[in-house]
Amino acid sequence: MTVTGQMYIAGRRETGAASSAARRAYDPARETELEPAFTLADEAQLERAAVAAAAAARAFRSTSPTERAAFLEAIAARIEALGDELLERAAAESGLPTARLTGERARTVGQLRMFAEVARAGSDADAVIDPARPDRTPLPRADLRRRTIAVGPVAVFGASNFPLAFSVAGGDTASALAAGCPVIVKGHGAHPGTSELVAGAITEAARETGMPEGVFSLLLGDGPTIGQALVRHPAIASVAFTGSRGGGLALAAAAASRPVPIPVFAEMSSTNPVVLLPGALDERATEIGRGYVASLTLGSGQFCTNPGIVLGVRGPGLDAFVAAAAQAVAQTSDQTMLTPGIRDAFVAAGSAWAEGSGARRVAEGVAASVGTAGRAALYTVGAEDFLADATLREEAFGPAGLVVQCDDHAQLTSVLESLDGQLTGTLQGSFPDDAHAARALLPVLEEKVGRIIWNDWPTGVEVGAAMVHGGPFPATTDSRFTSVGSSALRRFLRPVAYQSMPDELLPDALAERNAWGISRRVDGI
Repeated sequence: MTVTGQMYIAGRRETGAASSAARRAYDPARETELEPAFTLADEAQLERAAVAAAAAARAFRSTSPTERAAFLEAIAARIEALGDELLERAAAESGLPTARLTGERARTVGQLRMFAEVARAGSDADAVIDPARPDRTPLPRADLRRRTIAVGPVAVFGASNFPLAFSVAGGDTASALAAGCPVIVKGHGAHPGTSELVAGAITEAARETGMPEGVFSLLLGDGPTIGQALVRHPAIASVAFTGSRGGGLALAAAAASRPVPIPVFAEMSSTNPVVLLPGALDERATEIGRGYVASLTLGSGQFCTNPGIVLGVRGPGLDAFVAAAAQAVAQTSDQTMLTPGIRDAFVAAGSAWAEGSGARRVAEGVAASVGTAGRAALYTVGAEDFLADATLREEAFGPAGLVVQCDDHAQLTSVLESLDGQLTGTLQGSFPDDAHAARALLPVLEEKVGRIIWNDWPTGVEVGAAMVHGGPFPATTDSRFTSVGSSALRRFLRPVAYQSMPDELLPDALAERNAWGISRRVDGI
């Protein structure tokens, strides 16, 4: 499948608006533009995609679990069939190594197949039946049955740092399709060719499995224009976004200002604090320091779970950790960052830390001949200075770590309580020596983060049933849900109850015959 510079609208290829200036993808490793040129969608094309999605919504949510599962599995197979062409294009547009993208492709098709199994099991229907009890006293009970239904078309915004797993066919799209929602993807401007290839795979899979035409569309356009207009369109029922806090809040504001507001599930920013407990520092400070830098610099630090802040109590153990981490940073070579804009923002964040905030740079990485280079750095700061400067609590998207040196456990707790909501919080401890301190911090972490980690690192998000990839604001706009794992599709479902309904009129998920063969809770069992 050749990259042509086109979009997909309701099953058909389209070139962008004639009035749109031609744009090309950028190879950050070679610092050069890529062919072909892409043109952006106009309002008429957005309207066609939205109208088609609305027209497809009822038919698609009425498909059986088996039909939706077959669609998702066909997408996975079609993505695999793209072979090296997809990996090569994604590598060129992101600067990410092919080995990393090979793993990301495996994750992408793996979560598509996981959601296929979730759809096939029908567990997302959450079918509950409370049979009538006409003889109950003092009042009889009517027959009540409940299931969930798809909310309608979902607007998905591709992420910059995962051109496959959090993009066109990533977790948001997979979970929305599994829930029975048509999807319109606003492709990320950094990897339009990758987006086109994957969109073609989805379109072919939809045609192969007999899905309605409007079940999927890919639009290319600027966030302030096409992105905002997409969120405001009355056909859109929900939004999924992964990116900056500014971008997520802008979409949330647009969704809230509609005549009929809709939910925005935005994953935005997180510094993912790591707490070093005394027993762990006494036992293995050097090991923890090296492990920390390996996590911090993975993928040039461009993960939403990048552990940007470390908290510890002053003493020999913390000194040993800082020394080991500084040595590891000093041995780290520059890595290519995703885009020049991301690199420039990272450099600016480091400069802000070093100028007047009380933070001190104790190590930086080694220069290397790579394009769009990001250099690792380690900073230290006293707890009082950290608490006094709110900019130190903001995410620096890249390989920069800040060690906050606290005077005692009480001050460490105060620093932890000062942080915004986060995706993750990590405890590096020794059991049972640090058990008392850990128990005291767990309630704070439970209020602050979506995933609490013990003696491991947050980079690496398992796609499974128990995973929570979410957290209190501003990590996400709605901490009740996860964007990774099998329960991610709950974002795009809502409950409907049926009272005293004739069996012939009930949906398959609730009718006595149970045509779908799904598990149901009947009279509490």
